[in-house]
Amino acid sequence: MAELQRIHATNIDGVIVVEFKDRRIVDELIIRDLGDELLSLLDEDGPNKILLNFSHVEFLSSAALGKLISLRKRAVAYGGEVKLSNICDSVYTIFELTGLTKPEKFDIKTDQDEALRAFA
Repeated sequence: MAELQRIHATNIDGVIVVEFKDRRIVDELIIRDLGDELLSLLDEDGPNKILLNFSHVEFLSSAALGKLISLRKRAVAYGGEVKLSNICDSVYTIFELTGLTKPEKFDIKTDQDEALRAFA
């Protein structure tokens, strides 16, 4: 996969695993670039299995949540799915307060291995 500025993406058994390079995702420019890079991973004809690994993320803004919601909607529209893993307590609280921890919103797993198994 091509080198991206805001994320590192690798393919593990047909799942695109995304690790975020920024610890704090709050700046408008970072969020815009992040959204563009995430959407560039999707393929209308592909399986579109995406795992977002938040192990490096300490904080993200509501605007960043909007980009994640857009990614999920597009992936589902293409017949794919998005799972999240390795979310620290402070970031999980943001997802919880916004109702995004519900299974119909985001499938959140404790760690990357659990999330990868859940795609099978």
